Amino acid sequence: LTLQNYQKQNMPHQHHHHGRKIKFFGSTELLFAVLSGVFWIIGLLVNNPYETISFGIAIIFGGYYTFLEAFESLRHKKFEIDFLMLVAAIGAAVLEEWGEGALLLFLFSLGHALEHYALGRARKSIKALSQLTPDQALLIDQQGKTTPTKIKHLQIGQHVLVKPNSKIPVDGIVITGESVVNQAPITGESIPVHKYPHKTGSKIEATNQVFAGTINGQNTLTVEISKLATDTTLARLIDLVKEAESQKSPTQHLADQFEKYYVPGVLILVTTLLLAFLVRDETFQTSFYRAMAVLIAASPCALAISTPSAVLSGIARAAKMGVLIKGGGPLEALGSIEAIAFDKTGTLTNGTPKLTQVYTFGNTSEKELLEAVIAVEQLSDHPLAEAIVKGGQTLLGYIPSPASDLKALIARGVQASWKGTTIHIGNRRLLKEITHQDIPSEIEAIMTQYEAAGNTAMIVHQDQQYLGVIAAMDVARPKTKTVLHELKNIGIKKMVMLTGDHQKVANAIADEIGITHPLGSLLPEDKVAAIDRLLAEKGGVAMVGDGVNDAPAMAKSTVGIAMGAAGSAVALETADIALMADKLERLPFAIGLSRKAHQIIQQNLWISLGMVAILVPLTILDIAAIGPAVIAHEGSTLLVVLNALRLLRYE
Repeated sequence: LTLQNYQKQNMPHQHHHHGRKIKFFGSTELLFAVLSGVFWIIGLLVNNPYETISFGIAIIFGGYYTFLEAFESLRHKKFEIDFLMLVAAIGAAVLEEWGEGALLLFLFSLGHALEHYALGRARKSIKALSQLTPDQALLIDQQGKTTPTKIKHLQIGQHVLVKPNSKIPVDGIVITGESVVNQAPITGESIPVHKYPHKTGSKIEATNQVFAGTINGQNTLTVEISKLATDTTLARLIDLVKEAESQKSPTQHLADQFEKYYVPGVLILVTTLLLAFLVRDETFQTSFYRAMAVLIAASPCALAISTPSAVLSGIARAAKMGVLIKGGGPLEALGSIEAIAFDKTGTLTNGTPKLTQVYTFGNTSEKELLEAVIAVEQLSDHPLAEAIVKGGQTLLGYIPSPASDLKALIARGVQASWKGTTIHIGNRRLLKEITHQDIPSEIEAIMTQYEAAGNTAMIVHQDQQYLGVIAAMDVARPKTKTVLHELKNIGIKKMVMLTGDHQKVANAIADEIGITHPLGSLLPEDKVAAIDRLLAEKGGVAMVGDGVNDAPAMAKSTVGIAMGAAGSAVALETADIALMADKLERLPFAIGLSRKAHQIIQQNLWISLGMVAILVPLTILDIAAIGPAVIAHEGSTLLVVLNALRLLRYE
């Protein structure tokens, strides 16, 4: 099964609703619900016969999709709330309570339509993932010629050519060529990684391996295929997302169990009351009237709207504050979590390197060091070069004249001519090659110090002398430390950082911002495993990330949270919640809102179920007729809606 075929066969044109497949009707369903509400309001404003006509039209619009879902549930031999709502509306109409029936179906259809709309937006992650790999690769034959070949036709052991600045199409081992590869789409590493050819007979190291979906740098690579298209790291990401998204939440299971017993129970009770005239001295009309009163009293109108109204209010309030929440499940779940896992790059950090250290050696001034560095790096296309030039310009106040004759020294650094001298910027290996001596102990100590703090450090050398050391790294966002402190204060007991970067880098960032559990050198499946451990330990965990590599962990977590502007399409589609405008500081607000929403939902459930518990016995005993039942029923519905609207003012 290729990635393309996987996409065609598994793109969700349907979603599961209470264990069965229901077609997603999209905006049409929402339009019908709105029209139902419009005609219900018209019915309140006009007199008969237009009142009855308006309520009848409202029932048709509100009941259309409710009828389809009720019919679908009956086909699967299930009686669910949508069926009960339909029967209650029909019963109200038979008793000429057209307005009651119209209102029941309007509120119910509106809740369902908005729920379906939210769910539909969260089902595009597989397509976004599959688009990371190109459709074809350049297959190298035995004569050395390249032929464009569909990825699904590639076999293990074959060789493919990867051109500069192109996506790597397969998982494999580098056979020839050296290059810098951006692995952020798979591992989340903020700094591109050097790749070297594998030497026959030696152990295959991480620096010899490449992944499908990653981006090659400035040089050509020959890669031997090590995995089929269906087994690549990227293909596993797709499987992980699909598996995690298919699992039901505890709330969904609870709703299934409630409907399983409540709806048939009401139907049995109403049917029994319809036959009361057989054993009591009363007419069929009296029994029918009582049965319909009980059905209206028992119909879960307030119950049906109690959660959607709170959810909609919470989602609306969150949207105004720059937080996108995809449905009631995430809104409820977020407030109950006690542990949060963060991706590092682009979430806790800016996601791009920044010049962090400038160390001068000997008699070199900072101005001389920066001028030499900027003169060379402004010619380079290395990912760190832009950060160095930008940071250096800020310190200097200007950009010096550029160097010339830039040469990229693969896996070592760069060389250039400037003002009649030769400048080298690179690692220890480069300096040992050009000086044929060990690195001065002072510079070695500084390099070790910077690297231990998570920096990428580079030595600067001019002709026969060392100028100093510069360092860059992906630094923490300005407000990250404050946000983590706020999260701790509101009761988040464990905060974990997950990253593909080296453990040293993870430790350095964690020490700076206050994360107590940094986990480094992780692949996507390692992140999922870490989420599994947190779920087992805490029962619920939120995952905050921004990249493709975060998608499986987000899907596996109780609540997946994506950073907005910096987030990839996959992360945003897979996540349950997106912090828009890329503001991590909205996270404490989102958690607080979720907790308030959960509290209000619980209150609404008690109100709605409590009203049913009171009304049903009263109507059975003929203490309350249809009129009082309708008034109490409407009162409870209004009460739960007003209670839910309090969320719109949450601060």
